[in-house]
Amino acid sequence: MRALVIRAFREPPELEDVPEPELPPDAALVEVRATGLCRSDWHGWMGHDASIRLPHVPGHEFAGVVAEVGPEVRGISPGDRVTAPFCCGCGACEPCRLGQTQICERDYQPGFTGWGSFAERVLIPVADLNCVPLPDGLAFEAAAALGCRFMTAFAAVGERGKVRAGDWLAVHGCGGVGLSAVMLGRALGARVVAVDVAPGPLARAAELGADETLGREHDVATSIRELTGGGAHVSIDAIGSAATAAASVRSLRRRGRHVQVGLLAGDERESRIPMAELISRELEIAGVHGMPVRDYPALLRLIASDAVDPARLIGSRITLEQAGAALAAMDRPAEGITVIAAPSGDQMRG
Repeated sequence: MRALVIRAFREPPELEDVPEPELPPDAALVEVRATGLCRSDWHGWMGHDASIRLPHVPGHEFAGVVAEVGPEVRGISPGDRVTAPFCCGCGACEPCRLGQTQICERDYQPGFTGWGSFAERVLIPVADLNCVPLPDGLAFEAAAALGCRFMTAFAAVGERGKVRAGDWLAVHGCGGVGLSAVMLGRALGARVVAVDVAPGPLARAAELGADETLGREHDVATSIRELTGGGAHVSIDAIGSAATAAASVRSLRRRGRHVQVGLLAGDERESRIPMAELISRELEIAGVHGMPVRDYPALLRLIASDAVDPARLIGSRITLEQAGAALAAMDRPAEGITVIAAPSGDQMRG
């Protein structure tokens, strides 16, 4: 099969012919029909993820058709339209038994701990648990846009942020996760403040329902507290930096909730939190690593209700040949989600 292969960090990946993945008894091979290009892929290519071993195939946001299943698989069949979470559970550890597959103790991550979806086929282990059937009405590109960004935002806004109708939600960073959070916040009845350093993403956030937008010229935390009459009920760092995380915490009202989604790299991995404000205002801080597979039905029902449309987040469509250059360019802000789409709905043939 053809795949985009990283052989050295920070060096251009190449499209190569590689062996197909070996199929374990409980796994499925999925023909990739569409796959998202995510900043997490860029972090991996940069060498920021210690779990990646070279050579490596990135890609973790995908949708496609089951090509083959192992003999132990019962609930998934060849021809099924599926997606899968970027954190695949083992099904046996304590978090998995409690339904929290996104924090599995032995998680398998396509595109990180294993080869990913920038390829004609991708392997999904424990297929009966991790393969999520897609409704016929949901296009492959829209399904690829669900994860990890849309599904992570769904967890951040709902399960971890506990956003309710009438709340103020602040979203720091209007890339794929941030714009997803804007859409989901509005769908849940929240009022949304979107923050970004570039005018293009802010304009996109306004199109998707943000009530207020703030750029680099503002003292973000002070401005949010003024706009919201005391601070946001929930604030999300969707980009990942020490400054953004601190501004998010400081923008909260009393007993507000900060949700950290964006990855912090390098020296910022151990960032300081404004602990005095955390204590004096009884704030809460939560991290989000993804969404449990059990929450996909609720997310798919929300999409089916037309309350949100993940396809609106797609900013550009590229081919697999163009993915290497696009991956290297993700150190710069991007507007919306880039999707690597197979031509005419066929599997990726380059």
